[in-house]
Amino acid sequence: MSKELTDNMNGQDATDTRDTLFLLGGAAMVLFGAGLILSTPMIRRYLGGAGIGNMMQAAIPDFERYLKLRSM
Repeated sequence: MSKELTDNMNGQDATDTRDTLFLLGGAAMVLFGAGLILSTPMIRRYLGGAGIGNMMQAAIPDFERYLKLRSM
């Protein structure tokens, strides 16, 4: 049974599976790296001082206005 499965996977399917595995592995490493960077206290302090929360609050009315225009 396993011989039949490996024979079927020798074509294009094996390449697609490998490419998907590389893509998902790369995405996981990027996410893990971003988490490591953002967990650093010094980076948190810089982001807290930049006022990113305030920028988000200022952008929400513009986003709501955009959604209203788009629904027209």
